[in-house]
Amino acid sequence: MVTGGTGSFGSTFLKHYLDSNVAEIRVLSRDEKKQDDMRHLLQQAHPASASEVRFFIGDVRDERSVRDAMRGVDYLFHAAALKQVPSCEFFPMEAVRTNVIGTDNVLHAAIDAGVKRVVCLSTDKAAYPINAMGTSKAMMEKIVYANARNGAGSTTICCTRYGNVMCSRGSVIPLFIDQIRAGQPITVTNPDMTRFLMNLDEAVDLVSYAFEHAQPGDLFVQKAPAATIGTLAQAVQKLFGDTGIKIIGSRHGEKLSETLMTREESLRSEDMGRYFRVHADSRDLNYDKFVIKGEPHVGAGESYTSDNTLRLDVDATVEKLLTTSYVQRALAGDLG
Repeated sequence: MVTGGTGSFGSTFLKHYLDSNVAEIRVLSRDEKKQDDMRHLLQQAHPASASEVRFFIGDVRDERSVRDAMRGVDYLFHAAALKQVPSCEFFPMEAVRTNVIGTDNVLHAAIDAGVKRVVCLSTDKAAYPINAMGTSKAMMEKIVYANARNGAGSTTICCTRYGNVMCSRGSVIPLFIDQIRAGQPITVTNPDMTRFLMNLDEAVDLVSYAFEHAQPGDLFVQKAPAATIGTLAQAVQKLFGDTGIKIIGSRHGEKLSETLMTREESLRSEDMGRYFRVHADSRDLNYDKFVIKGEPHVGAGESYTSDNTLRLDVDATVEKLLTTSYVQRALAGDLG
């Protein structure tokens, strides 16, 4: 089952797994229109296997609807979330209800239903959070680790954290393309901001890797390149036309750079090649250890940020953009 399964991640997840040997994929979401749209798209693109997808109307905030959908599920991918930074800044309790309480509902329902593995999707904004969305996702991660550590039984619970997914819901790239097509200048918040860049297929690959390799409480982070917002804007204009750039200033809750792995996490991380595995903190609730004994070896560590990762120039950013199906379809005039 995929919670929030009608979103960008869920659509790409289905593309990867629909024609595999999975007997049934359940999509849990609260938007019946998006479910109906996805159902018809699947019937057109995958007529032989579209019936393998079952749709459940429900909300992760509602524990009962989650439990009803969870019966018989073997594996769970928890993608449902409020993700828009400015929206969460103005309505922080809504972020808490979905990202924090909703995750707790999902995990308890999964444990009680005997789900074998759960992968929860988080964001770079959860590392050293400064905004409501990032703070709520940081709390989501704490709930993941607490449930993985305390009474998960036979359910293995882990987490993934990744940066900006190009052309996903809320991504600035479709906005840039729409502005260019309308003959308007691209609106850029701060051209010096840096952001990690990955495509939706890479997001699914990261989640699949975590699914296959996780131990309880593990956090998986993909190594990813980054670009400044100014470079990203220039790359989009190189593909779709130069209509100029208008600087509008930072939005509510935005950072100049993002962090995928904190200094503290790096001390218990393992380099897996394409990914970092951050092992769970296995210490128990022993107050002597924290008040009297402490932790004997604490190293310096180094955060993994969008400032110290591989920095893409305009041409490399263009190449990265061309890996997304959205940009490919936009160039072909096939966005509808």
